[in-house]
Amino acid sequence: MGLHSKLETGFIRIAEEAAIAAAKSMGLGEREHSDHVAVEAMRTAMNSLPMDGRIVIGEGERDKAPMLWVGEEVGAGIGDSDAVAVDIAVDPLEGTNLCATGAAGAIAVLAASERGGLLFAPDIYMQKLVVGAPARGRVRLDDPIVDTLGNIAAAYDRDIEDLTVVVLDRDRHGELIAEIRSARARILLIGDGDLSAGIAAAVRGTGVHAVFGTGGAPEGVITAAAMRCLGGEIQARLTPLNDEQERRITELGIDDVGKIYSTEELASGDDIVFACSGVTDGQLLAGVRFFGGGCRTSTLYMSLSEKVIRFVDTIRRDDERSPVVFR
Repeated sequence: MGLHSKLETGFIRIAEEAAIAAAKSMGLGEREHSDHVAVEAMRTAMNSLPMDGRIVIGEGERDKAPMLWVGEEVGAGIGDSDAVAVDIAVDPLEGTNLCATGAAGAIAVLAASERGGLLFAPDIYMQKLVVGAPARGRVRLDDPIVDTLGNIAAAYDRDIEDLTVVVLDRDRHGELIAEIRSARARILLIGDGDLSAGIAAAVRGTGVHAVFGTGGAPEGVITAAAMRCLGGEIQARLTPLNDEQERRITELGIDDVGKIYSTEELASGDDIVFACSGVTDGQLLAGVRFFGGGCRTSTLYMSLSEKVIRFVDTIRRDDERSPVVFR
Protein backbone atom coordinates (compact mmCIF):
# COMPACT_ATOMS: atom_id res chain seq x y z
CA MET A 1 0.00 0.00 0.00
CA GLY A 2 1.35 3.43 -0.99
CA LEU A 3 1.16 6.91 0.46
CA HIS A 4 -2.20 7.59 -1.18
CA SER A 5 -4.04 4.66 0.37
CA LYS A 6 -2.47 5.08 3.80
CA LEU A 7 -2.22 8.83 4.27
CA GLU A 8 -4.60 10.62 1.88
CA THR A 9 -6.99 11.89 4.54
CA GLY A 10 -4.12 12.83 6.81
CA PHE A 11 -2.32 14.90 4.17
CA ILE A 12 -5.53 16.75 3.35
CA ARG A 13 -6.00 17.51 7.05
CA ILE A 14 -2.42 18.78 7.36
CA ALA A 15 -2.97 21.33 4.60
CA GLU A 16 -6.35 22.33 6.03
CA GLU A 17 -5.02 22.86 9.55
CA ALA A 18 -2.22 25.11 8.32
CA ALA A 19 -4.62 27.09 6.12
CA ILE A 20 -7.12 27.63 8.94
CA ALA A 21 -4.43 28.79 11.35
CA ALA A 22 -2.99 31.23 8.81
CA ALA A 23 -6.43 32.51 7.75
CA LYS A 24 -7.18 33.55 11.32
CA SER A 25 -4.32 36.07 11.00
CA MET A 26 -5.34 37.33 7.54
CA GLY A 27 -5.02 41.07 7.07
CA LEU A 28 -3.31 41.75 10.39
CA GLY A 29 -0.11 42.82 8.64
CA GLU A 30 1.97 40.37 10.68
CA ARG A 31 3.60 38.15 8.06
CA GLU A 32 5.98 36.42 10.48
CA HIS A 33 3.13 35.60 12.84
CA SER A 34 1.02 34.24 9.98
CA ASP A 35 3.88 31.98 8.90
CA HIS A 36 4.55 30.87 12.46
CA VAL A 37 1.00 29.77 13.23
CA ALA A 38 0.78 27.90 9.90
CA VAL A 39 4.03 26.06 10.68
CA GLU A 40 2.85 25.18 14.19
CA ALA A 41 -0.48 23.84 12.92
CA MET A 42 1.15 21.81 10.14
CA ARG A 43 3.72 20.28 12.46
CA THR A 44 1.11 19.28 15.04
CA ALA A 45 -1.04 17.65 12.37
CA MET A 46 1.94 15.79 10.92
CA ASN A 47 2.89 14.36 14.27
CA SER A 48 -0.53 12.78 14.62
CA LEU A 49 -0.14 10.66 11.47
CA PRO A 50 1.10 7.03 11.53
CA MET A 51 4.15 7.75 9.39
CA ASP A 52 7.93 7.90 9.71
CA GLY A 53 8.38 11.28 8.08
CA ARG A 54 11.44 13.34 7.25
CA ILE A 55 11.38 16.99 6.19
CA VAL A 56 13.54 17.47 3.08
CA ILE A 57 12.28 20.97 2.28
CA GLY A 58 11.05 23.07 5.18
CA GLU A 59 11.26 26.34 7.03
CA GLY A 60 14.61 25.98 8.75
CA GLU A 61 16.81 26.26 5.67
CA ARG A 62 15.77 29.85 5.16
CA ASP A 63 14.42 31.11 8.46
CA LYS A 64 16.33 29.00 11.02
CA ALA A 65 12.86 28.25 12.39
CA PRO A 66 12.50 26.05 15.49
CA MET A 67 10.12 23.65 13.75
CA LEU A 68 9.83 21.91 10.40
CA TRP A 69 13.52 22.35 9.68
CA VAL A 70 15.27 20.36 6.98
CA GLY A 71 16.08 16.94 8.38
CA GLU A 72 13.48 17.03 11.15
CA GLU A 73 11.63 13.78 11.78
CA VAL A 74 7.85 14.03 12.01
CA GLY A 75 4.99 11.60 12.49
CA ALA A 76 3.70 9.22 15.12
CA GLY A 77 5.51 6.30 13.50
CA ILE A 78 9.12 7.44 13.94
CA GLY A 79 11.23 4.36 14.58
CA ASP A 80 8.36 1.99 13.83
CA SER A 81 9.42 -0.47 11.13
CA ASP A 82 5.79 -0.91 10.09
CA ALA A 83 5.19 2.82 9.56
CA VAL A 84 5.34 4.17 6.01
CA ALA A 85 8.60 6.07 5.40
CA VAL A 86 7.97 9.47 3.82
CA ASP A 87 10.05 12.39 2.56
CA ILE A 88 8.10 15.64 2.89
CA ALA A 89 8.41 19.10 1.33
CA VAL A 90 6.38 21.87 2.94
CA ASP A 91 5.50 25.48 2.45
CA PRO A 92 3.10 26.04 5.35
CA LEU A 93 2.16 29.46 4.00
CA GLU A 94 3.06 30.34 0.45
CA GLY A 95 2.35 34.02 0.14
CA THR A 96 3.01 35.36 3.64
CA ASN A 97 2.65 38.92 2.35
CA LEU A 98 -0.62 37.97 0.63
CA CYS A 99 -2.03 36.63 3.88
CA ALA A 100 -0.76 39.57 5.91
CA THR A 101 -2.45 42.06 3.58
CA GLY A 102 -5.55 39.98 2.83
CA ALA A 103 -4.64 39.69 -0.84
CA ALA A 104 -5.65 36.75 -3.04
CA GLY A 105 -3.65 33.60 -3.64
CA ALA A 106 -2.14 32.53 -0.31
CA ILE A 107 -2.08 28.74 0.18
CA ALA A 108 -0.77 26.08 2.57
CA VAL A 109 1.17 23.36 0.72
CA LEU A 110 2.90 20.04 1.19
CA ALA A 111 4.23 17.36 -1.13
CA ALA A 112 5.47 13.92 -0.15
CA SER A 113 7.06 10.86 -1.68
CA GLU A 114 8.78 7.63 -0.81
CA ARG A 115 12.29 8.12 0.57
CA GLY A 116 14.61 9.81 -1.91
CA GLY A 117 11.80 10.91 -4.20
CA LEU A 118 12.23 14.68 -3.74
CA LEU A 119 15.43 16.59 -4.47
CA PHE A 120 16.97 18.50 -1.59
CA ALA A 121 17.11 22.08 -2.88
CA PRO A 122 18.97 24.67 -0.80
CA ASP A 123 17.10 27.86 -0.10
CA ILE A 124 18.62 29.90 -2.88
CA TYR A 125 17.07 31.20 -6.06
CA MET A 126 16.20 29.10 -9.07
CA GLN A 127 15.44 30.09 -12.65
CA LYS A 128 12.21 28.36 -13.67
CA LEU A 129 10.05 27.68 -16.69
CA VAL A 130 6.70 26.01 -16.03
CA VAL A 131 4.21 24.90 -18.69
CA GLY A 132 1.15 22.68 -18.85
CA ALA A 133 0.81 19.26 -20.45
CA PRO A 134 0.19 20.50 -24.04
CA ALA A 135 3.60 22.23 -24.11
CA ARG A 136 5.52 19.51 -22.26
CA GLY A 137 8.63 18.52 -24.21
CA ARG A 138 8.33 21.50 -26.54
CA VAL A 139 10.26 24.12 -24.55
CA ARG A 140 13.82 24.61 -23.33
CA LEU A 141 14.93 26.88 -20.52
CA ASP A 142 17.82 28.38 -22.52
CA ASP A 143 15.89 29.09 -25.72
CA PRO A 144 15.21 32.74 -26.60
CA ILE A 145 12.00 33.95 -24.97
CA VAL A 146 10.30 34.62 -28.29
CA ASP A 147 11.03 31.07 -29.47
CA THR A 148 9.73 29.59 -26.22
CA LEU A 149 6.55 31.62 -26.46
CA GLY A 150 6.14 30.53 -30.07
CA ASN A 151 6.45 26.88 -29.09
CA ILE A 152 3.95 27.28 -26.28
CA ALA A 153 1.53 29.05 -28.60
CA ALA A 154 1.85 26.27 -31.17
CA ALA A 155 1.18 23.66 -28.49
CA TYR A 156 -2.09 25.40 -27.64
CA ASP A 157 -2.91 26.09 -31.30
CA ARG A 158 -3.04 29.84 -30.82
CA ASP A 159 -0.98 32.98 -31.41
CA ILE A 160 1.61 34.38 -29.01
CA GLU A 161 -0.68 37.35 -28.47
CA ASP A 162 -3.22 34.98 -26.94
CA LEU A 163 -0.86 33.67 -24.26
CA THR A 164 -0.78 34.83 -20.63
CA VAL A 165 2.52 34.43 -18.82
CA VAL A 166 2.94 34.82 -15.06
CA VAL A 167 6.06 36.59 -13.77
CA LEU A 168 6.95 37.61 -10.23
CA ASP A 169 7.00 41.39 -10.00
CA ARG A 170 10.67 41.83 -9.10
CA ASP A 171 13.39 44.22 -10.28
CA ARG A 172 15.50 41.25 -11.40
CA HIS A 173 12.87 40.42 -14.02
CA GLY A 174 13.01 43.74 -15.86
CA GLU A 175 14.75 42.34 -18.95
CA LEU A 176 12.57 39.21 -18.97
CA ILE A 177 9.40 41.30 -18.82
CA ALA A 178 10.63 43.50 -21.66
CA GLU A 179 11.32 40.45 -23.87
CA ILE A 180 7.88 38.96 -23.20
CA ARG A 181 6.21 42.27 -23.98
CA SER A 182 8.28 42.63 -27.14
CA ALA A 183 6.93 39.26 -28.28
CA ARG A 184 3.41 40.63 -27.58
CA ALA A 185 2.39 37.98 -25.03
CA ARG A 186 0.29 39.14 -22.12
CA ILE A 187 1.88 39.27 -18.67
CA LEU A 188 0.29 38.75 -15.27
CA LEU A 189 2.64 40.25 -12.68
CA ILE A 190 2.24 38.79 -9.19
CA GLY A 191 3.66 39.91 -5.87
CA ASP A 192 4.09 36.41 -4.44
CA GLY A 193 3.10 32.82 -5.10
CA ASP A 194 4.96 31.40 -8.10
CA LEU A 195 4.11 27.90 -6.84
CA SER A 196 0.39 28.65 -7.15
CA ALA A 197 1.03 30.16 -10.56
CA GLY A 198 2.82 26.99 -11.69
CA ILE A 199 -0.18 24.89 -10.74
CA ALA A 200 -2.45 27.30 -12.60
CA ALA A 201 -0.31 26.95 -15.74
CA ALA A 202 -0.85 23.19 -15.69
CA VAL A 203 -4.64 23.42 -15.33
CA ARG A 204 -6.82 24.34 -18.32
CA GLY A 205 -9.35 27.07 -17.77
CA THR A 206 -7.22 29.31 -15.54
CA GLY A 207 -6.07 31.48 -18.44
CA VAL A 208 -2.41 30.97 -17.48
CA HIS A 209 -0.15 29.27 -20.03
CA ALA A 210 3.33 29.52 -18.51
CA VAL A 211 5.41 30.81 -15.62
CA PHE A 212 8.78 32.44 -16.28
CA GLY A 213 11.38 33.85 -13.92
CA THR A 214 13.52 33.34 -10.85
CA GLY A 215 12.09 32.29 -7.50
CA GLY A 216 12.84 30.05 -4.55
CA ALA A 217 14.47 26.68 -5.24
CA PRO A 218 12.48 24.81 -2.55
CA GLU A 219 9.25 26.01 -4.15
CA GLY A 220 10.60 24.70 -7.44
CA VAL A 221 10.77 21.17 -6.05
CA ILE A 222 7.23 21.38 -4.68
CA THR A 223 6.06 22.69 -8.05
CA ALA A 224 7.77 19.71 -9.71
CA ALA A 225 5.80 17.34 -7.47
CA ALA A 226 2.59 19.03 -8.62
CA MET A 227 3.69 18.86 -12.27
CA ARG A 228 4.30 15.11 -11.95
CA CYS A 229 0.68 14.71 -10.86
CA LEU A 230 -0.75 17.13 -13.44
CA GLY A 231 1.34 16.13 -16.47
CA GLY A 232 2.95 19.54 -16.74
CA GLU A 233 6.63 20.39 -16.90
CA ILE A 234 9.12 22.50 -14.99
CA GLN A 235 12.70 23.15 -16.05
CA ALA A 236 14.93 24.85 -13.52
CA ARG A 237 18.48 25.90 -12.74
CA LEU A 238 20.00 27.01 -9.42
CA THR A 239 20.74 30.73 -9.69
CA PRO A 240 22.58 32.25 -6.72
CA LEU A 241 21.99 35.99 -6.58
CA ASN A 242 24.42 37.02 -3.83
CA ASP A 243 27.57 35.97 -1.97
CA GLU A 244 25.64 34.14 0.75
CA GLN A 245 23.88 31.96 -1.81
CA GLU A 246 27.18 31.31 -3.61
CA ARG A 247 28.67 30.21 -0.30
CA ARG A 248 25.71 27.92 0.40
CA ILE A 249 26.20 26.16 -2.95
CA THR A 250 29.88 25.65 -2.18
CA GLU A 251 29.08 24.24 1.28
CA LEU A 252 26.72 21.70 -0.25
CA GLY A 253 29.32 20.58 -2.79
CA ILE A 254 27.18 21.48 -5.81
CA ASP A 255 29.65 21.63 -8.70
CA ASP A 256 27.45 21.98 -11.76
CA VAL A 257 25.64 25.22 -10.96
CA GLY A 258 24.56 25.57 -14.58
CA LYS A 259 22.75 22.23 -14.64
CA ILE A 260 19.17 22.37 -15.88
CA TYR A 261 16.96 20.11 -13.77
CA SER A 262 13.99 18.35 -15.33
CA THR A 263 10.68 17.73 -13.62
CA GLU A 264 11.68 14.13 -12.95
CA GLU A 265 15.03 15.14 -11.45
CA LEU A 266 13.39 17.58 -9.05
CA ALA A 267 10.66 15.11 -8.06
CA SER A 268 11.80 11.62 -9.02
CA GLY A 269 9.47 9.57 -6.82
CA ASP A 270 6.99 7.02 -8.11
CA ASP A 271 4.61 7.56 -5.19
CA ILE A 272 4.18 11.33 -5.01
CA VAL A 273 1.25 13.01 -3.31
CA PHE A 274 0.48 16.72 -3.17
CA ALA A 275 -2.00 18.75 -1.14
CA CYS A 276 -2.70 22.47 -0.87
CA SER A 277 -5.48 24.41 0.83
CA GLY A 278 -6.55 27.95 0.09
CA VAL A 279 -5.86 30.55 2.77
CA THR A 280 -7.18 33.51 0.80
CA ASP A 281 -9.29 33.26 -2.35
CA GLY A 282 -7.37 32.34 -5.52
CA GLN A 283 -7.89 31.10 -9.06
CA LEU A 284 -8.18 27.42 -8.14
CA LEU A 285 -9.10 27.41 -4.48
CA ALA A 286 -11.37 29.44 -2.25
CA GLY A 287 -9.85 30.78 0.93
CA VAL A 288 -10.94 29.71 4.39
CA ARG A 289 -14.46 30.92 5.12
CA PHE A 290 -15.45 31.31 8.75
CA PHE A 291 -19.01 31.22 10.01
CA GLY A 292 -20.48 31.35 13.51
CA GLY A 293 -20.14 27.66 14.23
CA GLY A 294 -17.06 26.66 12.24
CA CYS A 295 -15.27 27.12 8.94
CA ARG A 296 -15.06 25.83 5.40
CA THR A 297 -11.90 24.95 3.50
CA SER A 298 -11.04 24.24 -0.14
CA THR A 299 -8.22 21.78 -0.87
CA LEU A 300 -6.55 20.32 -3.95
CA TYR A 301 -5.22 16.77 -3.44
CA MET A 302 -3.30 14.77 -6.05
CA SER A 303 -1.68 11.34 -6.23
CA LEU A 304 0.75 10.38 -8.99
CA SER A 305 0.54 6.61 -8.51
CA GLU A 306 -3.26 6.56 -8.38
CA LYS A 307 -3.70 9.23 -11.09
CA VAL A 308 -6.14 10.97 -8.78
CA ILE A 309 -6.90 14.70 -8.64
CA ARG A 310 -9.48 15.76 -6.07
CA PHE A 311 -10.97 19.06 -5.04
CA VAL A 312 -12.03 18.63 -1.43
CA ASP A 313 -14.58 20.97 0.13
CA THR A 314 -14.65 20.54 3.92
CA ILE A 315 -16.99 22.05 6.49
CA ARG A 316 -15.87 21.91 10.11
CA ARG A 317 -18.45 22.23 12.84
CA ASP A 318 -16.93 23.73 15.96
CA ASP A 319 -20.30 24.49 17.55
CA GLU A 320 -22.95 21.80 17.11
CA ARG A 321 -25.69 24.27 18.01
CA SER A 322 -24.93 26.57 15.10
CA PRO A 323 -26.43 25.98 11.63
CA VAL A 324 -24.10 24.79 8.89
CA VAL A 325 -23.43 27.29 6.10
CA PHE A 326 -23.29 25.56 2.71
CA ARG A 327 -22.75 28.64 0.57
